[in-house]
Amino acid sequence: MRAIRVQQDLHHHLLLALEGAGIGAEALLAELRAKGITVPDTSSAVHAGAERVRVLEVATHLVGDPCLALRLGQMIGIASYGSFGFALMSCANLRESLQLLLRYGQVLFQPSWTAREYEGGLLLRANLTLRSVAQQQLVTELAFSNVAAVGRSLYGKQVERAEGVEVHLNYSRPAHAACYKKAINVPVTFDCEHSQLLLPSAVLDTPVKTANRSEHVVFHQQCEEILRGLSSVEKTTADVRQCLIQSAGDFLDIAQVAESMHVSERTLRRRLAAESTTFRATAEEVRDLLAREYLIETELTVADIAHLLGYSETVNFRRAFVRWNGVTPGAYRQQYVTENDSIVFPVNA
Repeated sequence: MRAIRVQQDLHHHLLLALEGAGIGAEALLAELRAKGITVPDTSSAVHAGAERVRVLEVATHLVGDPCLALRLGQMIGIASYGSFGFALMSCANLRESLQLLLRYGQVLFQPSWTAREYEGGLLLRANLTLRSVAQQQLVTELAFSNVAAVGRSLYGKQVERAEGVEVHLNYSRPAHAACYKKAINVPVTFDCEHSQLLLPSAVLDTPVKTANRSEHVVFHQQCEEILRGLSSVEKTTADVRQCLIQSAGDFLDIAQVAESMHVSERTLRRRLAAESTTFRATAEEVRDLLAREYLIETELTVADIAHLLGYSETVNFRRAFVRWNGVTPGAYRQQYVTENDSIVFPVNA
């Protein structure tokens, strides 16, 4: 099974960690079943919905490395986030990155994040509701370590070196607290009311290394369209769109989407039909949206875009794009460049 891209990458690195500790996939499967976690095989174990946290918990125990979640968070790069990653890379600064995360990332990623102002800056708070303190700690470690890793790829080390940047965590100081220094590398305080990142106002203007003002404006508009689309359609159609958007670069087919949603293909087709659509129509809608994003916002070749969207032959992608938009991909890209060449974007767009 190929899961949603970020989950797939987490799965891959988790299995590598087990392998490095001399533990085979079958040992993980046996331990999961012994604890009453029912999974058909190890390929779906990490993607077992509500059980995903328990899988991480079992793997951590098997490896015998309390720092495993922190290490895994460092291994998931911005490329794992597909189209959303492209959007983050186009932002001008940390402030815009956070705005994008709070609006668009809420739909696609867990944990959910909220922002609160405090005297002198902004609090980025992780919202977690899990069954045990141990599970909450694992997910928090994974999430904050990953935020730090993605942050380094966007801003270098400017943010973590800035005065006043802190992490507050709502659990007691663990025995492996020294591991936090390498993964998060900002002052960490334990036994707090909330798990959150404190960002002073001055650091919010830290520039993104790959910033592109014009790309950010359009990416933001596209994100808004996706967000509205996901909330305006029926639930099954929205879930399918969510899976497909997240799988940018490894576009899922109906069997893979059905498995990630834990239903059969037949059930998925029936539910989509009840919402007056089909998997093919939904997939083409997402492909068209992403194709236009890639053509306008990147310098990828048409062949590269075709591959990202799951086309084995570039000619088939060209034909589909003409059917969707009435022009070839190359003409669409050139038309956008011509129409927008002289546009000056306002500073606060």
